[in-house]
Amino acid sequence: MNSDVIALTQTVQKGGCAAKVAASELRKILQKVTFPKSHSALMVDGGLFDDAAIYKVTDDLAMVQTLDFFTPIVDTPKLFGRIAAANALSDVYAMGGLPKTAMGILAFPVATMSDSVIVDVMQGASDIIAEANANFVGGHSIDDDTLKFGLSVTGFVNPQKVWSNDRAQTGDLLILTKGLGTGTMTAALKRREASEDDIAEATISMATLNNILDFLSDDTNAAVHAATDITGFAFSGHSMQLARASNVSLKVNYEALPVFRSAMTFLEKGFLTKAHRTNAQYTENEIEFGALTPLQRTILHDPQTSGGLLLSVQRDQAESLIKEIQTKFAYARIIGEVTTAAEKRVSFV
Repeated sequence: MNSDVIALTQTVQKGGCAAKVAASELRKILQKVTFPKSHSALMVDGGLFDDAAIYKVTDDLAMVQTLDFFTPIVDTPKLFGRIAAANALSDVYAMGGLPKTAMGILAFPVATMSDSVIVDVMQGASDIIAEANANFVGGHSIDDDTLKFGLSVTGFVNPQKVWSNDRAQTGDLLILTKGLGTGTMTAALKRREASEDDIAEATISMATLNNILDFLSDDTNAAVHAATDITGFAFSGHSMQLARASNVSLKVNYEALPVFRSAMTFLEKGFLTKAHRTNAQYTENEIEFGALTPLQRTILHDPQTSGGLLLSVQRDQAESLIKEIQTKFAYARIIGEVTTAAEKRVSFV
């Protein structure tokens, strides 16, 4: 097959972060595993479903470690590589760190797919890794029935400047840096009811690094109390996890949420994934939707791939932070606030 004409989304059943194991099912599995006792230097582990692990090396240096891989979410190999790389690198940025090294994770159907496809996938990833000023240092590959690609990433962060999902404070304002809707838009692409050009707004966003650190002053960086990136468990799932981990509740202004212009149209046409349903089930007991319509609720369960960062920011620094990052993140908005813990972890008004 020629990499210029192959439609990668037609080679797999599901793509991107929508291919994640459902959050409720994953929790059941992990509860049955006995993990090693944590070292004293381990600052953040997987217990709170945070984005990456943090391991303290010295008083001034901690290691950020993560990995992410998935099946194709777009048709063009090089674009798939860019999105997969940006998505994996995002976990380091969500912890307040900067990526330093990346290793490729590749499953590839050698007998049925041209080498040119994976060359393009890896080139797209390499271009994004270079943009992140990190190093592509190797990886591992297997011969498999379907294409899968991602990265294992190591980064650095000052232990005193770690962002995690368990430090949101009552009174903070909430900021979301990217639009919502990649799940339904790429579902339309997979069903061949839309082209990559039709969903360019989403693909450009997915291939954009979540590196806001280069834009922040010392004051706004320190004002970020908690963070997470919005991926396969959707805005509903990831916001709920942040609220749970921090033992707070979130009040979100639905009208303030940034949504890609065509996303609601694709939802109206019924372009959904299994993850829309499992995300709704995962969050149903801890979210208050108020007067939102069924369609409005569905966008909140839309599984994002390489979605934006959700930040819990000190109230008096939130506007300054928005101004600093909006040159690159045009969709960045203040979307709500952190309140004291209540029966519902997230409420929409």
